[in-house]
Amino acid sequence: MKLPLLISVPHAGLAVPPEAEPYNALPLDAIRADGDVGASAIYAIDGEVDAFVSTDVARAFVDLNRARDDRHKDGVVKTHTCWDVPVYHTPLPEPVVEHLLDRHWRPFHDRLTDAASPSLVLAIDCHTMAANGPPVGPDPGQRRPELCLSDVNGRSCPAPLFARLRDALAEAFAPFRVAVNEPFRGGYITRTHAAEMPWVQLEFSRAPFLTDDEKRTRLLDALRRFVAAQAR
Repeated sequence: MKLPLLISVPHAGLAVPPEAEPYNALPLDAIRADGDVGASAIYAIDGEVDAFVSTDVARAFVDLNRARDDRHKDGVVKTHTCWDVPVYHTPLPEPVVEHLLDRHWRPFHDRLTDAASPSLVLAIDCHTMAANGPPVGPDPGQRRPELCLSDVNGRSCPAPLFARLRDALAEAFAPFRVAVNEPFRGGYITRTHAAEMPWVQLEFSRAPFLTDDEKRTRLLDALRRFVAAQAR
């Protein structure tokens, strides 16, 4: 039986949109470094859950965890990566920006809205994070915990539900640390779609405290514990 969860994986892709290709200044290693390295392996659980939403487009070109009108340099259509590397040789024309948003950003969020259902227990926005905060992060240069679970400081998920998932993760990943709302509190996806159903954000450090396969195995164990506890 599949787990009654909605899993969102917005930053695992590496594809360069054709509209952006003529302007692109990033080699593949820089595209990969701006995305969620390891996410495609850790969160390869689409066959285990009722709803799974992901994308091939790289975060460096369309960041699906930003508001549509976020035009900061690390915003929805970036000018610089999170490592402060320029994305484009020349600025993108505004019609290209709008086309990227219409083709990638809007459909992703429509899929999340369509997937929301009272039959699902929880939605989880799934990421990996640099072991140390990048220049544009909330914690530049600081060492990060092995896991970070966030609920927008208690606003995106009922407290008992959040506590059950936190406890399941802590048990499955012992002795590693599961931080709460540190260094992330929950991004645009979590904040926005929490109006439709309970949402949390989950981040794994890319530090090699476990292999990606081990992280996936322990994650599935935690999610099964969480669902079982919820059913009691």
